[in-house]
Amino acid sequence: MEHAGIERLLVDRNRCEGYGMCQQAAPDLIHLDDEDEPVIDVAELSAAHKPLANAAVRACPVAALTLSGPTAH
Repeated sequence: MEHAGIERLLVDRNRCEGYGMCQQAAPDLIHLDDEDEPVIDVAELSAAHKPLANAAVRACPVAALTLSGPTAH
């Protein structure tokens, strides 16, 4: 069950091509592992994380990142 008011950064691993632009945009939230697969480091986004999460979503050239939660739409 998802908690009300919680926003999350999600990655579509089938879409991701490992460019790493998300990591460059938001290194505190996401990194690429040894196989260039994205790893979300912060499960629940705080208000302070929101600008970085938005930057990571915008930076992805293949739209593999999305935000989910009450204000994501």
